[in-house]
Amino acid sequence: MNKIAIIGLGYVGLPLARLFATKYPVVGFDINQNRIQELRSGTDSTLEVSDEILQAVLVEDLNNKPHGLLCSADMNDIKDATYFIVTVPTPVDKNNRPDLTPLYKASETVGKVLKKGDIVIYESTVYPGATEEECIPVLEKVSGLQFNVDFFAGYSPERINPGDKEHTVEKILKVTSGSTPEIGQKVDALYKSVITAGTHLAPTIKVAEAAKVIENSQRDINIAFVNELAKIFNLLNIDTHAVLEAAGTKWNFLPFKPGLVGGHCIGVDPYYLAQKAQEAGYHPEIILAGRRLNDSMGAYVASQVVKLMIKKGITVNGAQLLLLGITFKENCPDVRNTKIVDVVAALKEYGIQVTIYDPWANPEEVKHEYNLVCHSELTSCHPELVSGSHPSPQKYDAIVLGVAHKEFLNLNLEPFKNRNTVVYDVKGILKYSDAQL
Repeated sequence: MNKIAIIGLGYVGLPLARLFATKYPVVGFDINQNRIQELRSGTDSTLEVSDEILQAVLVEDLNNKPHGLLCSADMNDIKDATYFIVTVPTPVDKNNRPDLTPLYKASETVGKVLKKGDIVIYESTVYPGATEEECIPVLEKVSGLQFNVDFFAGYSPERINPGDKEHTVEKILKVTSGSTPEIGQKVDALYKSVITAGTHLAPTIKVAEAAKVIENSQRDINIAFVNELAKIFNLLNIDTHAVLEAAGTKWNFLPFKPGLVGGHCIGVDPYYLAQKAQEAGYHPEIILAGRRLNDSMGAYVASQVVKLMIKKGITVNGAQLLLLGITFKENCPDVRNTKIVDVVAALKEYGIQVTIYDPWANPEEVKHEYNLVCHSELTSCHPELVSGSHPSPQKYDAIVLGVAHKEFLNLNLEPFKNRNTVVYDVKGILKYSDAQL
């Protein structure tokens, strides 16, 4: 029986570990002790796996068990694994350069326990060639084993969509690959045994890497296009959403909407492809142009809000603003690379006092990552709303909806508005707003 070790138990690793654990003995390994304790208690703070589903596969040990999930931070628990699947994040640094540090460290961890015949599969998004050029040398150096002689590798890019309860990991077709044709077949068979949507075996690891990185680059470029349209139509005093709705009546029109492009994939992956292209002597124009435009949207939103405030005679410096949402997408607690913080930074440059309310975000994580105060409940920033009191909440000069959380769909904004309050809807979900992106 194959034993699988999943390295990294975040938004990608945990759902995958849970799925494999329905058929195989699986060790979910993570260096974060708090994360391990949380999962062992049967709770997932990322909300990707429900407590009921997680608890159904959890085991305290894997001795003589045909399947199940053991969550551990002890390397001794992964020593006898035959498959190692690496699912750590691949971020960019402050200069938007790929940061492979988590990948290097994960490879070092695997290298310490790697044995002859083992297969190491990477799921982290990288540029074409990274697995064989960056990760394999680390495995060889630490283990003392020879690649494609003593151990083998595969690449199967993650396709997790955080917060999406319909397109779960087993329902999304999986691209697979291996370092040799035979290993490719083995990797494909492993995933095919649990992925109900099926698999696609790519001819090489580099092809699989390239396929993943262009998926999100393509989406990034398409969103950049509609973001540029939004800027143009705003100058022409035309409703962008109405234009897109009309154009969308054609069968082959792509239904993209303007917005802030953040998160751990779309806002990051194009930089990986761009760097590899530049190393090969080609300067990517469309990819980087799309990135520049999308990265400019936070400041653009802030400027539009300020213009509306000035038109209504509101004094900008010292104004009070309520920001609804700070996660990178709706109905999800993930705050990684959220572009809402760009809006906050730009608003503060105008001297605006920003109060952030997000029922999905972890205030401690927001404070740690961005040094911002975030309220998970309205009563925490408005104690006057506590049951039993007489609600007379603070009035805001502006309210900006940044994330389309379901809680905001029917939120009554009237108690927080004064006569001139500006309401700006980034996501186009409110029944009434002064402007939309």
